[in-house]
Amino acid sequence: MPDDLDPIDDATPDPGSGLPPEMLDALKRMTGSADLPPEMVEQFAAMGLGSIPVGQFEGLMTQVQSMFAGPDEGPVSSTVATDVARKVVAAAGDPSMGAREADLAREAVHVADLWLGQVTELEAPGLRGVAWSRSEWIEDTMPVWHEMVAPVAQGVSRALASALTAQLSGDGFEAISGMLPRGTNPAAAMGQIAPMMERVGSSMFSMQLGQGLGALAGDILTGTEVSLPLTSDDVVALVPANIAAFAEGLEIEADEVWLYLAVRETARMRLFRAVPWLEAQLLVAVQDYARDIAIDTDAIESALTGMDPTDTEALQAQLADKLFSPTPTGSQQAALVRLETWLALIEGWVDVVTDQAAAAHLPRAAALGETVRRRRATGGPAEKTFASLVGLQLRPRRLRDAANLFAALEAAGGVAMRDGAWAHPDLAPSGADLDDVLGYVERRQTASGGDDVDAALEALLREETL
Repeated sequence: MPDDLDPIDDATPDPGSGLPPEMLDALKRMTGSADLPPEMVEQFAAMGLGSIPVGQFEGLMTQVQSMFAGPDEGPVSSTVATDVARKVVAAAGDPSMGAREADLAREAVHVADLWLGQVTELEAPGLRGVAWSRSEWIEDTMPVWHEMVAPVAQGVSRALASALTAQLSGDGFEAISGMLPRGTNPAAAMGQIAPMMERVGSSMFSMQLGQGLGALAGDILTGTEVSLPLTSDDVVALVPANIAAFAEGLEIEADEVWLYLAVRETARMRLFRAVPWLEAQLLVAVQDYARDIAIDTDAIESALTGMDPTDTEALQAQLADKLFSPTPTGSQQAALVRLETWLALIEGWVDVVTDQAAAAHLPRAAALGETVRRRRATGGPAEKTFASLVGLQLRPRRLRDAANLFAALEAAGGVAMRDGAWAHPDLAPSGADLDDVLGYVERRQTASGGDDVDAALEALLREETL
């Protein structure tokens, strides 16, 4: 039989390559089925690649490829974050919402909207109540989270990439030199590895985002409890599974708890919809803070010493609480004060109008309000989430200061003066105003009185000309 007709034994290495055909196929799959240069094949064979079991080699390649699979979404991947967050809530239990929960949410928000209409001039027609599972909250709010954390994700990803690359450069290059062809230029190799490490950094931050949001989804009671406009337009979202856990031990009827929380959430949504400039101010404040955040590169490099850069879960655990510098920069501190002020003003106003709207209808409204305040003061979901995602620590005392300010405005000039503080960002209280509530109220009274005097003078002059 002619040699060219001899049957081919796939298990026999190609005598011209020194590698088994299965190994050649695996390598070709990594290059999009392109033929490998003969010199590279010989170098791989000289490295002893042919002696590695093909299954083990393919398993390693699958792990590496999965790390870089999918589109490059930049410094933070919503796909990765959502997947991780959903797995977190699924592991803890995430019951689906049915018709009963949907009816309860719709009715509670309808009633809350009617009650709020009696105590505030801020309106938001068309609000609708929905009952969400924890996963639904994650899915709906992820776009806003992505937008907010992108600046800090970029800084963290670059810092992680730099630290990971440093672990593989210099003496560390010897750890991977056996995986590369002989004669490889270390500088050229590191130039190729650096972008890969940035992708690893992005993956790690996205996993942290997912872990943080997954934990938050298991605790948050309503769509915007963190005082940020996270949900879709006109949606007042309640999370029944978390509300049930919150209500345990309160000795308060479940329906009353639902109604009270519906009033709080509807009040926030009225504020966000009736004050269109507020959302932009909040997002800019978060992004400014995140953009100027200082990354603790020394702590990161120390944490990564001796770690396997392909083991993202171990890296993430090692880096917990080590990403951010404990000392904020001057610009970061200024952004922090501005952000804290906006969040305090939102919750302070919500506290005041919720207490008024609920007090006339819910016997235990005062007790529920105090429970919510204690939950917030001991480190509520907003504080925990910001701390894990952008290193932000909120000061709960600012929220009580803001509530006192709005109550003082109402005492001095009624609902119109209280809600009028949201008429324009230049009129809204500042951090300094929270430190001097009476001074701010006096200035608002003077401005309002000045308008009245001018109007009266104009009417008088008009009468004299007749």
